[in-house]
Amino acid sequence: MSTRSRATSSSPASGASSAASPPGSALAQPPNLGRFAAYGGLFVLGLVIGAAGALVQGGWFPAWFPGGLLLALLGAAGLFYGGARAVGTRAGAVAPAAGWFVSVMLLTASRPEGDFLFGAGVGSYAFLLGGMAVAVMCATLGRRPQPGGPAARLGK
Repeated sequence: MSTRSRATSSSPASGASSAASPPGSALAQPPNLGRFAAYGGLFVLGLVIGAAGALVQGGWFPAWFPGGLLLALLGAAGLFYGGARAVGTRAGAVAPAAGWFVSVMLLTASRPEGDFLFGAGVGSYAFLLGGMAVAVMCATLGRRPQPGGPAARLGK
């Protein structure tokens, strides 16, 4: 007769380790100072791109083509998408978008001298709303699947 103890198979410690988050999840990783520095740098770049876009968006190369507006929106889109891909998280797109938003909002406020950078034209509203739409699109893009994974489905 063999006597086995069933306490080893039903211990609470073994159940707790299987319910923990996987090692690759963001919640299980400690804070990374390099990543926070990258977010700060992307925020500052967002400030710069917002100010540069505010200056460029009013330039209409021919009278009928909004070249400056397209250039400003493409610059913002490149920064937002590049930040998301460089850092590897969606927050990589949110950090420069936040800097862009702060810069643009500070430049739209009228000053006591009466000076402001944005006119009340269609181009300035297209820059404001288009930049926000581009930021949301870049922040909500899906992640690409990792190559080299198993070809079989998990349910089989």
